[in-house]
Amino acid sequence: MNLKSYFKSKFPNTYKAIYIPKDILSGIIVALVSIPISMGYAEIAGLPMIYGLYGSLLPIMIYGLFTTSYDFVFGVDAAPAALTGGAIASLGITAASQEAINAVPVLTFMVGLWLLLFFFFKAGRAVKYISVPVMGGFITGICLEIIMMQLPKLFGGTPGTGELPELIIHIFKELKGFNPISFMLGLSTVLIILLVRKLIPKLPMSIIMLVAGWFLTFRFHIDQFGVKLLPETTAGLPLPKLLNIDLHILPDLLFSALTIAIVIMSETMLASRSNAISDGYDLDTDREVLAYSLANITSAVFGCCPVNASVSRTSIVRQFGGRSQLMSVFASISMVIILIFCTGFIPMLPVPILTGIIVAALLTACEFHLAKRLWKISRIDFVIFISAMLGVLFFGTVYGVVIGVILSFFAVIRQAVSPQRNFLGIRPGHEGYYSLKAHEDARPIQGVIIYRFNGNLFFANIDTFTKELENEIDENTRVIIIYGSGINNIDVTAADRLIALNKSLNKRGILFYIAENDGVVNAELERYGAGELISGGIIRKDIDEIMNIIKIKEPFPLADENPYAE
Repeated sequence: MNLKSYFKSKFPNTYKAIYIPKDILSGIIVALVSIPISMGYAEIAGLPMIYGLYGSLLPIMIYGLFTTSYDFVFGVDAAPAALTGGAIASLGITAASQEAINAVPVLTFMVGLWLLLFFFFKAGRAVKYISVPVMGGFITGICLEIIMMQLPKLFGGTPGTGELPELIIHIFKELKGFNPISFMLGLSTVLIILLVRKLIPKLPMSIIMLVAGWFLTFRFHIDQFGVKLLPETTAGLPLPKLLNIDLHILPDLLFSALTIAIVIMSETMLASRSNAISDGYDLDTDREVLAYSLANITSAVFGCCPVNASVSRTSIVRQFGGRSQLMSVFASISMVIILIFCTGFIPMLPVPILTGIIVAALLTACEFHLAKRLWKISRIDFVIFISAMLGVLFFGTVYGVVIGVILSFFAVIRQAVSPQRNFLGIRPGHEGYYSLKAHEDARPIQGVIIYRFNGNLFFANIDTFTKELENEIDENTRVIIIYGSGINNIDVTAADRLIALNKSLNKRGILFYIAENDGVVNAELERYGAGELISGGIIRKDIDEIMNIIKIKEPFPLADENPYAE
């Protein structure tokens, strides 16, 4: 890739110089919001909190330099952190111990290698075959799951892990330490941000609430009322470190790393592709997986846990008008400045206010608007959306995707088995042929059945095809015409049944024709031994030609009423 095409992949075609300040601001906000998020998830992953900030430094920049997404944010986040913590705990390793500090980077490095393997096998392309309802349900499920994880922090508790049942139980357990001041701070943060976002969307409320939190601590010492603050953080930049590999736990880490790599690829690809589709461009799926791999290998080199998509931080970037991966570069630069010069202000930040910022961002990222739209236009797609969402909430990220894909697969099968089809007639005063169900003023032509089948004919739907025709036949039927413009393929079972149907109809004195079909279908009929339909004059150019053959001329004799009119 030359330099020109590289920079083109970093910026939208509509990118202008006036957007640079927005990217800088978005990057600063990402760095600030990453402080509580990354530190919290590093702790969940079994590392000391400072490693969360280290994971928000170079890995974010590496991702930003290689991704083809314009505005997506990478970093230490919920799903990989929880899986990493679970893997470490299952090996009997104590969180934040030296053993954990040694084991987690090895796991992260293996995640990077698995992702590199996915890149070479072009595994990311499979995500292109996941439908919009699956993507929407998946993203909404992740957002709601992270909200449930973070919820206890609003009232002074600790974050939860696991799926929805475990998270609910954890929330109730944490209620025993409920702090009303913390809850009021957290809840008011969420409400203020959501309200101001509607009234003044360009106002940077996340930064304003951060400053307000710092001021409350500085002026009123709210920590004396039980409000939790972020812990003190050691100043300075991380240094690369050699991996300390324990061969005894390597096989267990290898399998755990595979699971985490699958989660990272599916979660990040689905979420970033959803944004890309919304913004009118497509991702290079191979480059994306390579970016995930390099970011995780970089994270491992600096002793950090696996990194992946951050839906909450991406939502904040989009809110503040970030338009390119300059945002990621400035987020990294901002984190450098924070780690060197500004670690002193971190212990002044109230946890409930920071959590409220995250929750507000996640609520905005939930695709409830898509669910509402699907409910109106397609109940099947709505069910797929809800199933993918519930799959994530109850069974985890991977199972949520699997459930959604399986349901999408069955929806495709259902659509293929039962495609759109209708009987056609004439609308007085209009040219052409119209659906009798869609137009009450349409009338069938006397003695003629015109049947439009908008799908490929094969073994699973040929019964539907023949039965609907049989049900339409009455004592006046003289001709059956198949309007075949929607039939692009046919299999051997359908070809045999068409021959049998033609013979059956001819015995009853009913003529059978197929019109408007694709030339590919004719070739398939020949190949499957149904060439007699072509040589016998069954296949015709169009309906008008058939009308001339059967000597029915305009104005066509129409039935007295439309049998499908309500």
